[in-house]
Formats: sequence, structure tokens, C-alpha cells
Amino acid sequence: MVRYVYDFHEGSRDLAGLLGGKGANLAEMTRLGLPVPPGFVISTEACRAFLATGAEPDGLSQEISRHLTGLESAAGRLLGQPDNPLLLSVRSGARFSMPGMMETILDIGLNDESVLGLAKSSGNERFAWDSYRRLVQMFGSTVMGVDSALFERAMGLLKEIRGVTDDLHLDAGDLAELVEMYKNLIADETGETFPQAPAEQLRRAVLAVFRSWNGERARLYRRREHIPDDLGTAVTVQRMVFGNLGPDSGSGVAFTRDPATGRPGLYGDYLADAQGEDVVAGIRNTVPLAELERLDPTSYGRLRDHMETLERHYRDLCDIEFTIERGTLWMLQTRVGKRTAEAAFSIAAQLTDEGIVTPDEALARVTGEQLARLMFPRFDASATGDALAHGLPASPGAAVGSAVFDSAEAVRRAAAGEKVVLVRQETTPDDLPGMVAAQAVLTSRGGKTSHAAVVARGMGKVCVCGAEELTVDTDARRFTTGDGTVVEEGTVISVDGSAGAVYAGAAALVDSALMRYFETGEGSPGLVESVARTLQQADGVRRLEVRANADTPEDAARARRFGAQGIGLCRTEHMFLGERRKLVEEMILADTDAARERALDALLPLQRQDFTGILEAMDGLPVTIRLLDPPLHEFLPDRTDLAVRVATAEAQGAAPDPHDTELLAAVSRMHEENPMLGLRGVRLGLVIPGLVAMQVRAIAEAVVERIRAGGSPEAEIMVPLVGAVEELRIEREVVERVLARVAEETGIPVHCPVGTMIELPRAALTAGRIAEEAEFFSFGTNDLTQTTWGFSRDDVEAAFFSAYLDKGIFAASPFETIDRAGVGRLVDIAVAEGRATRPDLKIGVCGEHGGDPDSVHFFHSAGLDYVSCSPFRVPVARLEAGRAALTELGTSDSR
Repeated sequence: MVRYVYDFHEGSRDLAGLLGGKGANLAEMTRLGLPVPPGFVISTEACRAFLATGAEPDGLSQEISRHLTGLESAAGRLLGQPDNPLLLSVRSGARFSMPGMMETILDIGLNDESVLGLAKSSGNERFAWDSYRRLVQMFGSTVMGVDSALFERAMGLLKEIRGVTDDLHLDAGDLAELVEMYKNLIADETGETFPQAPAEQLRRAVLAVFRSWNGERARLYRRREHIPDDLGTAVTVQRMVFGNLGPDSGSGVAFTRDPATGRPGLYGDYLADAQGEDVVAGIRNTVPLAELERLDPTSYGRLRDHMETLERHYRDLCDIEFTIERGTLWMLQTRVGKRTAEAAFSIAAQLTDEGIVTPDEALARVTGEQLARLMFPRFDASATGDALAHGLPASPGAAVGSAVFDSAEAVRRAAAGEKVVLVRQETTPDDLPGMVAAQAVLTSRGGKTSHAAVVARGMGKVCVCGAEELTVDTDARRFTTGDGTVVEEGTVISVDGSAGAVYAGAAALVDSALMRYFETGEGSPGLVESVARTLQQADGVRRLEVRANADTPEDAARARRFGAQGIGLCRTEHMFLGERRKLVEEMILADTDAARERALDALLPLQRQDFTGILEAMDGLPVTIRLLDPPLHEFLPDRTDLAVRVATAEAQGAAPDPHDTELLAAVSRMHEENPMLGLRGVRLGLVIPGLVAMQVRAIAEAVVERIRAGGSPEAEIMVPLVGAVEELRIEREVVERVLARVAEETGIPVHCPVGTMIELPRAALTAGRIAEEAEFFSFGTNDLTQTTWGFSRDDVEAAFFSAYLDKGIFAASPFETIDRAGVGRLVDIAVAEGRATRPDLKIGVCGEHGGDPDSVHFFHSAGLDYVSCSPFRVPVARLEAGRAALTELGTSDSR
């Protein structure tokens, strides 16, 4: 028979897949001897069984009952016992942290009778009724489906009647009255009464947590964080401890280092006379954790010791939730803490220096995505002016957008292409869609461990919390600053998550310190030094080379400064734009061989000059030059514009411009229904005499020029869009003939390897034959993805990709992250068959996937020699190539 329930002492952190992260870490803390309230975990297997059938798994209720009996025996009281009740918390806990995305129900076991017993046993009537109020509210919204706003409205009405602004000023009688209001509300909304039987409360709470795995916000969070949908959540059932018993009690969230900056030292928030959800919700503003040392030095000292124990044990930043119940400290949760990109690199370097992790382990703990965030611009402090308000710098970065005041409006405007900042008094899990859509989050309440701060840090969103100077009026859709300035919805504001400041308008941006380092090579202590060390480690272990896609000498020089080891794609079509477009027009319109040759001869020195500059910038490194690829009509004026000009002239009785008429005829002649699958790539060279020869001569003469200048040029010639070996064989003959002619003319041998882009499924499937003529392959994964899926990227991304992501057809866009099952399979086939024919075949990738972190790992495992990406993504690719090598070596994130 399948077992579903485990006591804390039976688990460990190694069982996170079975017990969820929360349950596994509670079990680990129990094993370490830390003060953890006893409890048990209902496994993810039980959740998956429930979600598969919609029914409670066979035998689950009996298992829960047996473990509950053990809990009751240890406590010496029964669940919901009338005179001195045992109370329980029921919390979700998936394998991967999903803060606030699923459900929690506290104070299970309270009812109309046991609340009186709790009041008597605790000696605190107000506490008892406050706990019962929390249960009815949580149970009503989470389990019974009542809109949580209705409970908040009832609370607000009672506070208004009593003339108070804070629920702490409601007395026991007020809270008892509120409980009755809540119960009546549940009956009105559901037709059910709030259940009085503790066992029924527990059973329904567990099933509600299971259901919350498939709640909208949980599914949205998983999509964003790429967490699989089939894992399910565990449920942790634990004896309640109370932080709301008076001034000698309280709750807090703590980190062993600052999760925003990585600075060492205890860090967090504390709230006296409060339960844990009060801290996270941000409804009341917390005090810094350091204040606890003054309020309760004994508990503070114990907490500090436990945090040191946990950081040494987990060998990383730890995120901890704790409660103090009448002077007794209880540890309620720990996990490896989420952190900003800045903190990730800083902490990895610190732990290496402290001898806690190895350099390889430190590399495994940072990501290319985090590195990319650090390269984003920052606000220019000298040009921001006076701040509208200041708050807590919860998640760093710079963001500009229109202020919006609810999640739905943020989603609507963002979908229309507008950048927005979500402004709230505090956020709740229901605000997740708006937080995902927004550029930044701004709240007037809450601390650095509030829901807004924790979720924003995890997503890499800019966030400022607790800007108390702001009065946020969500109904009127505006906020008012301390000096009376009113900011209406739609007004552009700038949010500085690093300084905790908010500015009017769009503040000016400057390069980040990291970008300045890449551009100039000038390092500095702190973050830049940490990143530089990490990249040096990655460069030392990676097998993949990293090249750049660059079409100008300036881009090539920048790519080299950013660490590129060559150019994997130099697109020659970009050299035909601007003033040179006229020469391309002449080539296209030429009606004789002589006219075409004159146009090509005019283009030759310009192309040679371009190639010479790029080869000079990349001297000693390979430069892969792609012959002309796009359809020629892209170099001509727009067909509609030409037709309008001609028709307008005719309508006015004037003779159209002869050049316009000639161009219109050419554009009409060359018009294609699907030009991306028409006359382009290798097909251009096969049907337009002299085009390939001109480009190859320009390359060869540039090589000769660089050799004569004392350089070491390494040009490679790439033929695009080959689908058959015969196409490449014909083009290669032209290339070799021109190279030989230039060598003969100059007396300098010119060798340029000839290869092809693999961007058609047929090319991948016949790679063995194509390798007979190709000295290298470069996967053009943009077109390979289009032709494999049958997608026109320009059309489908806006048309239905969002629906595909929502329905789980894609975990990520196949144009952003390689489709391993389809496109990746073609890559594997082409690599294997190409190298079977030519063992020394050099293979790379030059599509946008070359800079995508997940795709880099795939290309490493597929056996490619290099990836190529835009210059600004080169550092990201270097880092991820190193991390990919660690996986192969058996070194990975050890947490």
C-alpha cells in the first residue's frame, strides 16, 4: 500500500521531491535539534493522486488520523479539545519555493466551544477571538471560496464603527462580533455553515491546499519560473505556536545575509504581537530585525545562533521564518533564500573566500539570467531631481512606466505594449499577474520581507516597499505624496529599486558599473570584482567557445572587449544598406551582363573595406562571413509606395518617374507570397551571375590586405540556406576558383574554410552528405525553428503564442529557448551524421539561441564547438558555457 504521510523526524532535506521544500527543511531542522513545533507532512504523491482522480486517495484519512494521534499524545491534548485545544496549521510546500502562490490555513481546531477554552487556558480572551477570526476568514476564502475582499470589507466597517484604524485596537468583544459577521457572510455566500468539527476542518483544509496547486496564480508563477506542472505540492500539518499573545510574543522573517545586496550579517523584519502572515502581508509595517535584540535579547541571541547553524549546514544564504511565543523561540521554516542578481554574485564570492564552497560550486550558484540583469542601465543620480518618495530598496534596478493601481489594469496595459509600474498599499498573491506584467512594484506598506519584496526579488523585478510618505488610493486610482503632489493613473514615474526612491517622469539612464567594466576593463571592488572572478572561473572550465554576431568593425571590437573568441556570424546584407542601396538597385535592374558587372564592381571596394575593418578588429580570431542571404526585394522600395507614386502621377496627368516605373516593374516581378522560403540564400548565388564571386573576391582581397599589414586574418566563408549538397558543391567551386585567382594575382596564398548554415530540416537530415563539401556547420536556429514548426515568426508570436504558453504547449517560446525535442533532435542528427563523414567538422550555432542560457547547456551536451550571439550577450554565454561544463564534470549546485 502506498504511504502518504511522514512525521518530521522521518524526513530530511534530501526528500524535497516527496515532502516538498517546506516539509523537507522542517524535517532537516528537527534532525539538527532546532526548536521546531512538531508535525507531519502529507506527500506530493498524495497531491498527485488527488489531482489525477479528484478524490481523496485511499487510505489517506486513516494515515492522517494515526499521525494526528501521535501529535495529540505528545502534546497531551486533543485537536479542538474544548477546555485546552490543540490547534494546527495547514500549509502548502512544493519542491520549489512558490512564495504566497498556494494556500495556508491557521488555527485549525477552533470552534464556538474551543475558543472559550483557548481564552481560558491562555489567559488572553482577545488572543483567542483573534485566532478564531483568522481561522474563519482563511477557511472561508481558501476552502469555501468566499471572496477575501468581503472579509476585509467587514473588518473595515467594524473599525470604522469603532473609530479605530488598526485591528490591534479592536477588543475581544469586537473580534467575537467579527467572527459572527464572518460566519454569516460565509452562510450567505455559500449556503453552508462554517464547520465546527475539527476533523472536518483538517480534512477540507488539506484538500484545499491540494487544489491550490492548480490555482491561477500558482500556474502563472510556475510558467514564469519554469517549474513543471506535474510535481504537485506537499502539505505540512504542524502544531500552532502563537506570536499574537502579547508584547512578549511576535513573528519575523530573517536572512543570514542581505538578499538584496549580499552584505553579510543578520537581516530581516520583526513584528511584535503578530502572526507570521502579518509580517509577509505587509499590512502592518515591521521593525528591523536588529530591534529584536533590544526587545528580547535572549530570543535574539538564540535566533542568531540558529541562523549561523543553518547557514553552515546549508552552505548558503538561508531564509528563515520564526515565532516567539511568550519568550520561547520557535523555528517555523527555512530554505535557501531567493536573492537578487547582485546578491547572488556577491554571496557566491563571499562563500568562496570563507572556504564554504569551491570556485566551481560558486559558479554553479549564479546564472546567465542574473548576469544579464546586472548589465541593465541604472538611473543617472545627477539628473533625477527630487524624489516623490522614499521607501525600502527591496529589489534593485531601474524601471520607468505608467502608474497603475490594480493587477488587471497592469496586465491590460502591458499587453497593449505600455510599460507600467504597479502601485499598491501592499500586494497579495492575487496581484501576481500584475507583478509579472509590470516593470516595477511600488507599495506604501510592508518591509523587505513582505510579499511584494520576496516575489519581486525572485522574479528580478524592481521593487520599492514601505514608502510610507505615499497615500495610495486604489479606488480613486492615484497616490498622494507627503507634500501633497497627486499622481494619477497613467502618469509616468521612475522607480529606483537600488536606492528605494521614486521620481516623477522618465529619469535618465546610464550604463551600469558592470557594463563600464566590460567596455573599459576597469574593475572595482565589490560586485564588479565578484562577477569578474566568476567569469574567469567559467572561462577556465568551459569547453564551448563563445563568438559574437557582428557586422561592423565597431561591433566586432566591442564583442572582443566582452570576451568573444571570434565572429560566428557576419551578415553581409547589412553592408548593402544606406547609401549603398542605390548600387544594389542598379545590380537588380541591370538588363545586361555588363551593367550587372559595373554594379558589382562598384560594390566590391566597399565590401572589401568592410571586411578589412572587421578582420582587423578580430585579428587572430575566426570571422565567419555569411554570403548574401535575404531576398533582393528587401533592398528595393516598398511595392505599395511605388504603386501609389506611379498611380498618383498618372491620375494627375503627369508622366511617372521612369525610375519609379522601372523599380515597380522589378518589385512586381520579384514579388513572392512567402519570400522567406523563396529566392534567398544559396539560391541567389545560383541564379544571379557574379554575386558570389564579387563577395568572395572582397573577402579574399581583405585577407591579403591584412596579411600585408602584418595581421593574422582568419576569414571563413559560410553559404546560407543550403538544402542539398549539390547547391553547396556548385557554390564551393565558385569560391575556390576566386580564392585561387586572388592568390595568383597577389602572390599571397588565401585559404578560407567553406561551410554552410544548417537552417532547413532537409539540411539537418542530409548532414552526412553535406559534410562532404562543408568544412564547418553553423546552425541558424531562427530559421530552423521556423521551418521545423511551420511558423512564420513575425506572424505567430503576436497571434497565438500567449495562448500556447497558457495552455502549456510551450514552456517557453521556441524562438527564445531551443526546442530540444524537435529542433534539438535535428541538431543531434546533423552533428552525428556530419562528424561521421568528417570527424574534424567544426560545428557552431549563430541563431539567437546562442546567447540563451538554457540553450547554451543544450549546445554543450550536443557536442557543438562554439555558440555565437550578440556582443551584449557574450558574457552571459561565457558564464553558461562554464556552468554547462560543470554539469558534465559532476559539479553542480550543491544546496
